[in-house]
Amino acid sequence: MSVTHPWVQHYQPGVPAQIELPTTSLVEMCEAAVAEAGDAVALEFFGRTTTYAEMGDQIARAAEGLRRLGVQPGDRVGLILPNCPQHVVAFYAVLRIGAIVVEHNPLFTARELRHQFEDHRADVIITWDAAVEKVADLPRDLGVRHIIAVNLLDEFPAVMRFALSLPIPKLRASRDALHKPARDAMPWKRLLAADPIDAAHPRPSLDDIAVIQYTSGTTSQPKGAMLTHKNLYANALQGEAWMHDAVKGRETLYALLPMFHAFGMTLYLTFGILKQGRIVLFPRFDVDLVLKAWKKSPATVYCAVPPIYQKTASVAKERGVDISSAKFCISGAMALTDEIVEQWEAVSGGRLVEGYGMTESSPVALGNPFAPTRRTGTIGIPFPSTEMKVVDPDDPTVEVARGEEGELLIRGPQVFQGYWENPEQTAAMLLEGGWLRTGDVVTQDEDGFTTIVDRLKELIITGGFNVSPSEVERVLVAHEAIADAAVVGRQNPSGGEDVVAVVTLEEGANPPGLEDVRNFCKQALAAYKVPRDLVIVDELPRSMLGKVLRRQVRETMI
Repeated sequence: MSVTHPWVQHYQPGVPAQIELPTTSLVEMCEAAVAEAGDAVALEFFGRTTTYAEMGDQIARAAEGLRRLGVQPGDRVGLILPNCPQHVVAFYAVLRIGAIVVEHNPLFTARELRHQFEDHRADVIITWDAAVEKVADLPRDLGVRHIIAVNLLDEFPAVMRFALSLPIPKLRASRDALHKPARDAMPWKRLLAADPIDAAHPRPSLDDIAVIQYTSGTTSQPKGAMLTHKNLYANALQGEAWMHDAVKGRETLYALLPMFHAFGMTLYLTFGILKQGRIVLFPRFDVDLVLKAWKKSPATVYCAVPPIYQKTASVAKERGVDISSAKFCISGAMALTDEIVEQWEAVSGGRLVEGYGMTESSPVALGNPFAPTRRTGTIGIPFPSTEMKVVDPDDPTVEVARGEEGELLIRGPQVFQGYWENPEQTAAMLLEGGWLRTGDVVTQDEDGFTTIVDRLKELIITGGFNVSPSEVERVLVAHEAIADAAVVGRQNPSGGEDVVAVVTLEEGANPPGLEDVRNFCKQALAAYKVPRDLVIVDELPRSMLGKVLRRQVRETMI
């Protein structure tokens, strides 16, 4: 790869144009961190800590437990977990025996989980016990053999577990939100009761698939992106190069983004372990918990989405909490505004930069430098060992002139291997020469800084998550009063989008209210996919072939 790209001159001093590519799998990377960091804290959860040595022992025991359940190299193991210590251990235990992690959102409905399990056919599931009932509802013909239930309270400090056991209504409600006794499931503790796996047990290779990460499609169901050990390890090394001043064994990362999401997975499960950091885990974002933790273990790596930066900065300022320890702050998943940057940097004193990625690129591919050369409002410049070009969307073999709009293409060691058992969609995304089509329309200036203009694909990005309009539309038209639907995104002040349903009604039907439609959708969709607004129209605009013109709906009807 050429090192003469114009953007390299804008890298932070010390950041290389290319990284040294990994030669071992993520398993060896983790084992090296365990051996070197030893008694240093790896994980912190509601104040309770787990050392690297303890984490390594749990990984070895869980791996042996999975082996005894019959999990073989190449088998898929479903994880349905929030951010918690068991998630980290389960992730590496699955990898240790050469199996494949399949991440799922624990807030998904049984319907949403069913499609993914029909696709990847994992027969062993490690799940938060509060989600066991949804897993138990999966059809028997999917062949699930073992369900392993994780109790989050097991990793709470003893004093908190005792408090939550008291017969006080408020505490009981908190306990019930975190834990639900699971029938017909193996307790996670039993998996850890196994002896550590034999050190001689074969490890996966660099090119083996490590993770199947589902990504929303634009006209079809979500697809499983296949990410190898090399893809994920390389992206962690690219992140290490980008955060050039981060010191191994000295950084504290706040795991706010869910680890079942590609951004969170790379930040905490790979980059965090590579840097031997202290990973402070939060099952969900709660500004009170974050600022309480900050007083004990100040964050140095605080990566999030814009609304989290906005909330953290405003509450920290209001309460006088010092958050100046945050040195490395990368925003992703939605547009970062000047106002949020100014608000965050005024309170923290650190530098907040925007990056860009997608599940298919493990996920990070571009970013703004941690240097005065950063340009707010752009998604930055390509990471080390990453190339990009801007092409004619109708003919991706033709590059457009610098400064003109076109589709962004990416190439690098972090680019995925294709979609699980979906060669047609893989061929549409991966072009000759290893170029990945992003579906994003961008412009690139003379220095290489890139700005997103629009999206060819019609995904809605809300709260950092992708929402497929087609999926929501299929649910809406099942409502007795709705004849047809178009689902689009509407920009909100935080820089993200709100899901808006534009519908036509069945003849003679009474117009449904927003709350009626929302409650109907909640039965089949995760909360973030449920429409926030409802617009009733007489007719939806369509193309000559009868396809609803979502862009026209977005521009003229909301």
